[in-house]
Formats: sequence, structure tokens, C-alpha cells
Amino acid sequence: MLSSDSIFAPATGYGRTAVAVVRISGPQAGPALASLIRSPVPPARRLSLRILREPATGELLDHALVAWLPGPGTATGEDMVELHLHGGPAVRAAVLRCLGGLPGLAPAEPGAFTRRAFLNGRMDLTAVEGLADLIDAETEAQRRQAVRQLDGALGRAVEGWRVALLDVLAGTEAALDFSDEGDVDDEALTASGRAAAARVRDAIEVALADGRRGERLRDGFTVVLAGAPNAGKSTLLNALARRDVAIVSEIPGTTRDAIEVRCDLGGLPVLLVDTAGLRDSTDAIEAEGVARSRRRIDQADLVLWLREPGGEVPPPLSAPVLVVATKADLSGLGAGGEIPISARTGAGLDRLLSEIERIAGSSLGCGDALVTRERQRLALERCVHHLDRVVVNGAANPAELVAEDLRLAVRALGKVAGRVGVEEMLDRLFASFCIGK
Repeated sequence: MLSSDSIFAPATGYGRTAVAVVRISGPQAGPALASLIRSPVPPARRLSLRILREPATGELLDHALVAWLPGPGTATGEDMVELHLHGGPAVRAAVLRCLGGLPGLAPAEPGAFTRRAFLNGRMDLTAVEGLADLIDAETEAQRRQAVRQLDGALGRAVEGWRVALLDVLAGTEAALDFSDEGDVDDEALTASGRAAAARVRDAIEVALADGRRGERLRDGFTVVLAGAPNAGKSTLLNALARRDVAIVSEIPGTTRDAIEVRCDLGGLPVLLVDTAGLRDSTDAIEAEGVARSRRRIDQADLVLWLREPGGEVPPPLSAPVLVVATKADLSGLGAGGEIPISARTGAGLDRLLSEIERIAGSSLGCGDALVTRERQRLALERCVHHLDRVVVNGAANPAELVAEDLRLAVRALGKVAGRVGVEEMLDRLFASFCIGK
């Protein structure tokens, strides 16, 4: 679809609603509205009550509130129209059918409105990613983080770093261009540039030294329930999920594959994973389940090691471990450092959830991380790499090499904001927008 085309799409979800909003963007937005209301477009940037009619036959479609939004000061940077219809499916379908019959209009593909906002400079790539995360947010912490990204927290920081490096680069290139002039002090320029580059590098390193909280908050805090067979893992998972998600049996080895349950714990996204009991087995299927359990344990943010009375203590693990003494209604309190619980009576579950929430909150933060995606982190790390060369080796390297490292550092920051080198990922990113297109 060419960017000169005009597009339309529902901005609200499908199904019966009180109000359904349809958006039109592009050069044909104004003429399309005039055709529907059979009169000139109403005053800009205000809601006006109008009767919508089928352009060819004059058939009444709806009494609607319409808004005419001339560009470029719009969400997409183009002329836009909003139609606030009654929310019945038949009304919406009739209006969309009429729009599809008007010249120069085409249904929007997923993400088309956001793509135009990006291409027209209304949003940078970090804000687009923040919008995608906001649509997917399931918890309060995820919402806060996504809103910060959409509001430009990372974008503003990156632009500040980029402008500072462009100043250093300009000074370095001026020294190269006028190196034969007697009134140019090369060494003073180089020292000043190195100091400015060092300040930018240090600021980026502070943003990167966050324990990957942003990425982990997007994906969720993974808690793996591990232990010997029949230690009570599946029973605990069902108790925490408050529904039967795992089969509970007295037969050891019932759980063969990982069972996942997502939950909102104190506003934090937590993924609970029930795994096969760890033991040596000659059963090929159970042995594969045990192998998968060990892989999930290695990838966990926290391991709940469940042990029944007289059960095994946890072996050395790569992830933090919280020992849970199960079947406390039969055995009494656990040993020191253990959390005794009874999934049957509910005893100790509140304390266990509070401890998981405390550990998850310490690990994920409250949505204040600047870096939220691996793509952003890799680009910033490349920028730091080139700035290290400028700061550490800048005095010894030829000015041409210093300038090239500065150019590459600026280019890396441009990739964070989507200024350069992001064409290959745009289709996948914008296709994730399903509501509002």
C-alpha cells in the first residue's frame, strides 16, 4: 500500500459496544467525510453531530459525532477523520462498506496508522515499541513501563546523547578540515571531545546497568516449582492458581511436561511453572520431562524448591532458591530458613506469595527502566563500544579513526530511535497492532 493512499479502520474492538470509532487517514479523509455527510466538512478539531448517508443512494446510515482533523498536527501527521458511531455491528459494517466503495480509500492493514505516525515523525521507534507494550500490558508495572516508553523516556534520553555526540563529531571533523590552519588547536579539540564523549558513555552505561529489569518486566518473572516427585508441586500450583491446572496424583512422575500459569502478583507479572519431579528414570518420556525441568530451572528467575518431610535439600542451582516445606498440616513447622505451607489447608500460602512478590519486586523494579528490549540494549552497547575507543584511545589514534568511531556511535543511537537500519523489523513490529490498526 502506497503512503499516498488513504486508509480506514475501526479504532475500537469488535462486538456490540455503546460507541464504535472509525478512523480515516490520508488525503482523501476530508472528501470521504464530505461524501458521507453530504455537506462541507465541519469546523476542525471539534465533535459535530451529523447524519451519515450512503453516498450513492442517500440511504440513512447513522446519526454520528464526526471530527475533522487536518494534518500535520494529528496522530499520523496526515489529514484524519473520526466517526463516532452507534456501536452495533450492523452500523459499523455498513459504514465500513461505504468507505470501501469510495475512490482512493482502502482498509488499513494491521499497524498501518502507527506506521504512518512513525514515518511522518510523530513517533520514534521507542515510542512505537512502548505502544505495543501498552497494548500487551497485563499488570500495573508493565503498564507504567509502557507508558514511560510511549511518553518518550528513552527517546528523549537517546536524542540528548545523540545531539551531544554530533557536537563532538562536528568539532572533530572541523579539526580534520582545517588541520593545516595555524590557529586551530588540535589537541584542545581532542581533549574536549573526549571529555564530552566520556560523559555520554557514562550516562549510557548507567542506563544499561539495570539488571535487564525492563526486558524481564515485559516477559514476566519466572518462578519454577521444583523438587522430587510427589513433593507437592502440582498441588501448590493449583492452590496458587485457584483452579485445577495440573493433574494431582499419588503416583510419582505424573507431571511429564512444564505447566505454566501467568498471574498478577502485586502489579507484577509472574509466570509460575510446574515441572516434572527430579529423579533418575528408565522411562524415556519421564526422563525427557526431567531434562526439560532442569532446563527450565536454569532459566528461572526464582526456584521454589519443594520438600516434603524428610525430603531432599536443594542441590546447587544457578537461580535464587526459596525452600518450601510442604504438607505442614502433617509435619508441623519447617526447618530454619524454610517456608512451611499446606496447600490443603492454605496455611502459609499468604507468606509464600508475599515473599515471591518481594523478590520479584526487587528484581523487576517498578517500571522505571529505560531499556526495555534486547534490540535497544544491543544498539546502546555498540554505541558504548565505539565511545570507549574514542575515550581510551582517542589521543593515540589518528583523528580520522576518532571521527569514524564517533560516526558509528551516532549511528548506533540512531538505530535505537529508528532513524537508521530498522527496515527489516518494521513489518513484524507494526503487525502486532490489532486494535486501532
